[in-house]
Amino acid sequence: MMAGAQDTLKKTSQQTTPQATEQHTRTTAYTLPPDKLAKSKALYDLDNRLLLIDTVYGFLILLGILYLGVAARYRDWAEKVSGYFRYQALIFLPLLLLTIRLLNLPLSIYGHHINLQYGLSVQGWSSWFADLLKSEIMSLLVFTTLLALIILLIRKSPRRWWFYSWLVAVVILLLLTWVAPIAIDPLYYNFTPLEKTQPQLVEQLEKVVQRGGLSIPRDRMYEMDASRKVTTLNAYVTGFGASKRVVVWDNTIQKMTIPETLFVFGHEMGHYVLNHIIQGIILGSLGLLLGFYVLYRLCKWFLPRSQQRWHIRELGDWAAVPMLLLLFGILGFIAEPIGNTISRHVEHEADIYGLEVTHGINPDPQEAAAHSFQMLGEMSLDYPYPSRLAVIWYWNHPPISDRVRFAREYDPWSKGEKPKFVK
Repeated sequence: MMAGAQDTLKKTSQQTTPQATEQHTRTTAYTLPPDKLAKSKALYDLDNRLLLIDTVYGFLILLGILYLGVAARYRDWAEKVSGYFRYQALIFLPLLLLTIRLLNLPLSIYGHHINLQYGLSVQGWSSWFADLLKSEIMSLLVFTTLLALIILLIRKSPRRWWFYSWLVAVVILLLLTWVAPIAIDPLYYNFTPLEKTQPQLVEQLEKVVQRGGLSIPRDRMYEMDASRKVTTLNAYVTGFGASKRVVVWDNTIQKMTIPETLFVFGHEMGHYVLNHIIQGIILGSLGLLLGFYVLYRLCKWFLPRSQQRWHIRELGDWAAVPMLLLLFGILGFIAEPIGNTISRHVEHEADIYGLEVTHGINPDPQEAAAHSFQMLGEMSLDYPYPSRLAVIWYWNHPPISDRVRFAREYDPWSKGEKPKFVK
C-alpha cells in the first residue's frame, strides 16, 4: 500500500466529514459507463502485463546478480572489511538488498505514475518517495535480520536449518502483524478514533456490533485519512490481541451512505469475529513450513550444479543468498493461486457475515451491499469481466461482478433457512 504521513493535514483529517445520502438507481449488476469501462479495460490489461513483467524481471535481477558474480564480489568485499562472519552480514546483505531494490525502482515509479494517470492516487511525488524511503528502511532491517539468521542457521545445522528458519520467520511474522497497527501504519497515515470524528456513525456501528453478539470497544474503531493519497474506498481489520482493530477509510465514510458503510463495517467485523487474521497466520505459517522444506530439498539438488558457475562456496556462503531468494520466489509464484484461493474464500465468508449482521438494521441490506460493491469497483476501476486465469492467479478478492450478484441473491430468511454465521 502506497502510504505516508503529512502532519500539516492532520487537523483536516480529524474533522467530521458528511455522510453521503441515498441517491442512486437500484443495483442489479456491476456495470460501468462506457468511458469508465474502456478505462477499466485498459487498466486491467496494463495491470496484468505489469504483474507478469514484475515477476519475470525480479527473477532476471537475481539471475543477473548470480551470473555476473555480483554476489561473490559483495561477499569478497565483506570479508575484506571484517574477518568475523556475523559482521559480514551487515555489509553484504544491505549491499545486496539495496542493489535489488534500486534495479526494481523504475517499475515502482512507473506503477505510481499509472495510479496518478488513472486517478487512483492523488499523492504527490515527494510524499510518495518519502513513503518509499520509510518502507525500504523497514524492509532492509527486517530482511537483513531474517537472511542473516537463515545463513547462520544453515552453517550451524546443515540438515535442520529449514525448520529453524521457519521458526524464525514465524516469530517475525507474528511480531510484524502485532506491531503494524501500532508502530508501522501510523508512519504513513493518521488514525483517529471513529468516536471522535464520527460519533453518530459509531452509534449506528454499535447496533451492528450488538447484532453480532459481541463487543468491539470504541477504542478499536478508527478512521484513516486515506483521501489525501488515494481516491479508492476501503476498510480493513488489522493486528491481533491487544493491537487488533477495525479501520475505515475516510473516503468510504464520505462517499457511502450510512447503510453502505454499515455493510462495509459488517464485512470487516466478519474478519474480526471469524478470526480470519489468526487463520491467515496459521495457514501462512504452514505454507512457510512447506516452502522452507521444499527449498531445502531444492538446494541439495541445485547447489552442486550451479555453485562453480555462480562462485558459491557452500550453501552457508553469503553469495548463496540470491540463489535462496530466487528459488523461494519461484516457489512463492507457484503457490500464489493457492493463497489467493484461500483469500477469496475468506472474503466471501466476510461478505456473508456483512449481509447477515446488517439484516434487520439496514432497511434494504441486499441493496446496501450490492451498491457498496458497485462503488468499490467503480472507484477502483475494477474490470467487470476478468479472465478466469487472472482471477485464479492474482486476485485475492472475488470479482466485483460476483460479489454484486451474490449480494442480490443471498436471502436465507425469505427461504426459511438459517443464516450461516449470525443466527
